[in-house]
Amino acid sequence: MLTIKATKRDITSDNDTLRLDGQVPAVFYGRKEKSTPIAVSEVDLLKIYNEAGESSIISLNDGTEEHDALIQDIQWDAVTGKPLHVDIYVIEKGKKIEVDVPLVFVGESPAVIDGGVLVKVMHELPIEAMPKDLPSEIEVDISSLVDYEAQIKAEDLKLPEGVELKVDGEEVVALVQEPKEEEEEPVDEQPDLDSIEVEKKGKEEDEEESEGGDSSEK
Repeated sequence: MLTIKATKRDITSDNDTLRLDGQVPAVFYGRKEKSTPIAVSEVDLLKIYNEAGESSIISLNDGTEEHDALIQDIQWDAVTGKPLHVDIYVIEKGKKIEVDVPLVFVGESPAVIDGGVLVKVMHELPIEAMPKDLPSEIEVDISSLVDYEAQIKAEDLKLPEGVELKVDGEEVVALVQEPKEEEEEPVDEQPDLDSIEVEKKGKEEDEEESEGGDSSEK
């Protein structure tokens, strides 16, 4: 199990200074754990987050004891992409927990091979399990999508033993849509220069006849 070490944090301390020192302000809490401000190494946090994500159990060492925990949420700097703050949820021992596990799409769909477009309706699946049974991801085999009528529903997914689905089984996970036909843009027709010349000549003749008629009446 991946372990992240934490140090107790004074809530009156300057968080910007903490970040400049390579630390990330954080807090851990749980159903039976009071909210405790801590700081964790930015390098360690990013390494563990890249491996565990938000659905794998990690071990949080707060300096006095270790807790089974989940990285609950990370706030990111929109400009630098660096972590600004992290919430860590401590799991109550002997209790099931609910998490959203990432879906990984595998296999080949005949409908996609024929030109269809794969639509991933769900990217994560809500499940419940004991901490030891939590999967880091769940595979979705799209080979059953043989035509544009086929769908993969939540109830069709193969879940590991001890894992319970926490969403309506009829929820659609993936399907294939027909490719949209591109509308042809109208082609601007080039003007017929000959017809323009003929029309112009006709107007000039009419004007001449009109002027001649006026002079003859005077």
